[in-house]
Amino acid sequence: MSARAAVFCPVDFSDASRGALRYAAVIAAQTSARLAVLTVNDPLLVEAAEMSGGAGILTADARRELERFFHDTFRDRTAPVAPEFIVAAGRPDREILRLARDAGAAAIVMSSRGATGVRKLFFGSTTERVLRETTIPILVTPAGDAGPGRFDDIKSAVRRILLPVDLSDALDDQVRTACTVAEALAAALLLVHVVEPVRAVVPGHEYAANVDNERRDRAERRLQALVQSLPTAVRLEPLVMFGEPAEEIAKIALDRGAGLIVMGLHASALLGPRMGSVTYRVLSLARMPVLALPPAAAPATA
Repeated sequence: MSARAAVFCPVDFSDASRGALRYAAVIAAQTSARLAVLTVNDPLLVEAAEMSGGAGILTADARRELERFFHDTFRDRTAPVAPEFIVAAGRPDREILRLARDAGAAAIVMSSRGATGVRKLFFGSTTERVLRETTIPILVTPAGDAGPGRFDDIKSAVRRILLPVDLSDALDDQVRTACTVAEALAAALLLVHVVEPVRAVVPGHEYAANVDNERRDRAERRLQALVQSLPTAVRLEPLVMFGEPAEEIAKIALDRGAGLIVMGLHASALLGPRMGSVTYRVLSLARMPVLALPPAAAPATA
């Protein structure tokens, strides 16, 4: 394979994955990366097809469908980049991650919902599993998003980026990555920290209010210090809120007109990156793309 970085886009031939494919193609073209379009067959279907039609028949059929799907996705416009088509067999999430890692992928782009398992507050099971295991940044696109035709369409849609911050040790890496994306899109960056109110055993106890105020003051000082220390031309907007984190993040994103949410994935010394409950809930609620960052993930460069 080429030494150039790759943008991986798994598709299941749904309209939702068509939108993700448009994002992936535009990003690959903008960053001079390869575009790999991937689909994964069920091993049982592969075995049944080969028993009746011969070795490799389902793989060949799937490749033809991938090519048709790609060209149909860009039938009204010129595709911004020529893709590589990959057909695998196995459990989708495992194959997506294995192939992306083997290819040195810089990013994975996939829809929050696919052809099956669509429920309002739960995104597709394959996307969820990939997010729980990934060491590669993933751009998750909402199911109803038809995707851009060119990079300027993304810039027009993303005038503000929302970065929820938990003031952990991973904060600096997340902010640097978000700033890089904001610079590329000429967008403002809204840094949001949500303070969950203390649940006091005795309702209305004065100590709970004092603790909440102290936590808010600390968060505001930390964000202000961070903003002042960043050598970036990006317009930074620090904001501290009270409430349930995922609900507040989704609400602020809508109220402030954010076109993209950038979120960090939690890490475990034994298990690596893991999607926390707040990230899961935001992905379920978000109406805009979400860029999920594993610890210390860096964005692709042009």
